Amino acid sequence: MTAREGEFDAATGGGPGGAADAGERNLAPATQSPHAPATGGPPAGVSRAHESARAHVAGEATYIDDIPEVKGTLHAAPILSTVAHGKLLGLDTQAALAMPGVRGIVLPQDIPGGKVLATFVHDEPVFAIDSVQHIGQVVGLVVADTVMQARRAARQVQLKIAPLPPVLTPRAAHAAKSYVLPPVIVRRGEPEAALKQSRYTLTGQLEVGGQEHFYLEGQVAYALPLEQNQWWIHSSTQHPGEVQHWVSHALGIDNHAVTVECRRMGGGFGGKETQAGHLAVWAAVAAHKLQRPIKLRLDRDDDFMVTGKRHPFAYEYSAGFDDTGRLTALKLMMAANCGFSADLSGPVADR
Repeated sequence: MTAREGEFDAATGGGPGGAADAGERNLAPATQSPHAPATGGPPAGVSRAHESARAHVAGEATYIDDIPEVKGTLHAAPILSTVAHGKLLGLDTQAALAMPGVRGIVLPQDIPGGKVLATFVHDEPVFAIDSVQHIGQVVGLVVADTVMQARRAARQVQLKIAPLPPVLTPRAAHAAKSYVLPPVIVRRGEPEAALKQSRYTLTGQLEVGGQEHFYLEGQVAYALPLEQNQWWIHSSTQHPGEVQHWVSHALGIDNHAVTVECRRMGGGFGGKETQAGHLAVWAAVAAHKLQRPIKLRLDRDDDFMVTGKRHPFAYEYSAGFDDTGRLTALKLMMAANCGFSADLSGPVADR
């Protein structure tokens, strides 16, 4: 829809010469143009600097890890599964708790609210419960005075896992009917009949690999408990509203009790749309248990293991076409490697 040009004349009113009566004033004719530039900025098509460009190149732009830490801030590091699939039998935290600077361990029983993340499908536990379903799944957190103390201690936690057979490729998952969402069939006409009637047919399969988002600023969250069970969450996120909802769900409080702030991200590209919510929840649960501000910043190796990726796909196709190369029929099976949970796989596959 486009605006249309228009104008109106103001009545002059009053006596001879068009003077306005007392209490009235003459109005200048007004015009509206769809091509008029917005006040205070250049029109479309004109180069405009990013609002933080000067701060970026000067090194003055503030990211979450640049925010001065509140007195008493502790640091968390994740305890990660080293097995792709298995039954979680228990864990030994004695060695970790004995390390310098360690203040505590955070596990599923420390979650005051929902123990399953408030995702679309509600299929992701905050921390692994009873089983692990991918390498790098977060089982709990170690909290310490410094980030390096927390990371070193987290690697000392011994997990007792009975391995189970993993499903590692989309073709294997499709063959086993191991779906995170029900399969979707989109059909127009009769492709089988159209293929039989096609002059030429071509059948094959192909695979498209996944991709790490590789934002320069890694995943990070900083949770600060306030008065009367109010919370302030600094989160490097593309979806602050979702972070608010997830944190309030995990803490068992109303949404309005959680304020989420994100001044800027050092890259996201889809990798901080839902994934950032995990870190915010983990940090908030740890802060709730210890009643101290908690910062959780993943190192790059852990970031790669913990977070989801752009989906790998496997395709099987049969195509029919004529002498001119015009496509006359297509039958396509598309299988996405969604990992162990649905996350945003439905919308991604729809695109």
